[in-house]
Amino acid sequence: MPTNAAWDEHEAKTIIDLHKGREGALLPILHDLQAAFGCVPPAAVRVVADALNLSRAEVHGIVTFYHDFREQPAGRHVLKLCRAEACQSMGGEALARRTLDQLGLEWGDTTPDGRLTVEAVYCLGLCACAPSALLDGEPIGRLTPKALDDIAAEVGP
Repeated sequence: MPTNAAWDEHEAKTIIDLHKGREGALLPILHDLQAAFGCVPPAAVRVVADALNLSRAEVHGIVTFYHDFREQPAGRHVLKLCRAEACQSMGGEALARRTLDQLGLEWGDTTPDGRLTVEAVYCLGLCACAPSALLDGEPIGRLTPKALDDIAAEVGP
């Protein structure tokens, strides 16, 4: 689980130095920065770009392309709802919309109290148990409105 520590450029440079000499260092650096800070903050983009002799646009493009990277820290709990075809065919989109509407969120948003972030994911490999989700990395299959209500209550303040 991310620490959500405050941005520390010195710590970021230490993380970068651990990987800088590796081939394909960018992704391991970004993963470690997110593990340390709970996200890849915009200030990290410049530091990483400078260290790896990349443009800021290249680094930003990677951060925004991959769904696992975030620019703001997630809530204390992360609910990833599958939006792939099998889950859609089993009513996943309607369940997701209901959940987002009940929480007053859109995809990627966090509740105002910081307790829950809801994200989209495109296939968890649980197609036989559709619709499915991950709650803090734990798979949940055969989602129902009640199951989502229970999740919302379970991760309460």
